[in-house]
Amino acid sequence: MPKDFTTTPVPPRAELHNTPMGFFQSLTEARKNLLNIVPHAATTMPIISGKTGVRWHMVMDPTALRTVLNEKLDIYPKSDVTKRILRPAIGESLFIVEGAEWRWQRRTASPVFQVRNIDNLAPIMSQAASDCVDRLAALDVPVADIYAETVRMTLEVISDVTFSDGDAIDRHMVGEAIAQYIDKVAKVSFLDMIGAPSWIPRMSRMMGPSSLGRLQGVANSAIRNRENSPKEGVPDLLDLLMQGKDTETGRKMTHGELRDNVLAFITAGHETTALSLAWAMYLCAFDQDVQDRARAEAQAALNGEIATADHIADLGYTRQIIQEALRLYPPAAFISRNALETHELCGREVRKGDIVMIPIYALHRNALLWDNPDHFDPDRFAPDAKYDRYAYIPFGNGPRICIGMEFALRESQIILATLLSRFKFELTDRPPPQPELLLTLRPKGGIHLKITKL
Repeated sequence: MPKDFTTTPVPPRAELHNTPMGFFQSLTEARKNLLNIVPHAATTMPIISGKTGVRWHMVMDPTALRTVLNEKLDIYPKSDVTKRILRPAIGESLFIVEGAEWRWQRRTASPVFQVRNIDNLAPIMSQAASDCVDRLAALDVPVADIYAETVRMTLEVISDVTFSDGDAIDRHMVGEAIAQYIDKVAKVSFLDMIGAPSWIPRMSRMMGPSSLGRLQGVANSAIRNRENSPKEGVPDLLDLLMQGKDTETGRKMTHGELRDNVLAFITAGHETTALSLAWAMYLCAFDQDVQDRARAEAQAALNGEIATADHIADLGYTRQIIQEALRLYPPAAFISRNALETHELCGREVRKGDIVMIPIYALHRNALLWDNPDHFDPDRFAPDAKYDRYAYIPFGNGPRICIGMEFALRESQIILATLLSRFKFELTDRPPPQPELLLTLRPKGGIHLKITKL
């Protein structure tokens, strides 16, 4: 029986503003949480335009987004601020570069993330899930910060699938480096979003964390060691990247390009997957009917085992939960593009130099595109469900769609199904986590759940 959403509660959501903000109020609010500058109208309209220093347009129309992200990709490159934020951590990787440079890197890296390669590395995902089961079963107090657990698991996975010889990287150092980077350097400021000149100081970036330099040093050392002593057995991501070549030119990545892309995969693959998993587990605790249905699926498929790649096909509802969590709480909840030419979107002139903002959080909750948009409903992604592919873009879309999308989804399925098959998760008396957008959409205060072993 379809759920009656008129009487069911909604999970935590950002309180988007309803009144115009001046420059200084916007600046103050953006420093707290970038979602604070997204107007509520972005959930009811296809496009909003304004001027705060420079002209800007928030776009929530799928047809216009298809233009920006696909058909006119070259005249809407990633914004300069995005590149300034990401470059200290991931250099000139395919997440940063544009045009021909991006195309050859993408051709070289795409085979790395083919399903057969992901499945070859899936035992590492299963081991991380198994280790988490042991930790949760041994808790003295039956409450844990699930976000902290998912961060730990996804860091174990991305470290080991990248450097599977085990001695190449200090996981704790990697986690600290990424956390420092996001907390201290990678905050998106309002000055960034309005296109203010780079010479205007962004105080949070006055001093970058030295841990990024240590992380780059570790990656450099790992690449040199692998060049001198190739690893035997199943190739990891580093092996696959080192073996890869551009299918059109035969070009291979230099040491620096390898390092930048390895660091990009570690940084992006760690934080974003941890967030999607943590929010998915919160939503399962929020809606016990969904959790029960997913548990029944997982227990039938796993039969007491830890999930593996072989179980993926039998975990369809688990994947729907993850997809719905990504709709409600997209890790990359706000992206922006620079307009290099004058163009038209939604019948509105976008001039050369304008900023095109894509508030993915608002797009995914836009009432023109989704029924009951603030409610949790995994059946939106049932096999026969229909929605515009540019209305749902947690991994972006078009040619630059996230190269690690399938990796992240399969990792999340393996971990979520394993945990739901072994434990019951319930909400506690703590205040619900609030969506807080810095570089990624985090649960402010963590996600503390009561855990009962089954």
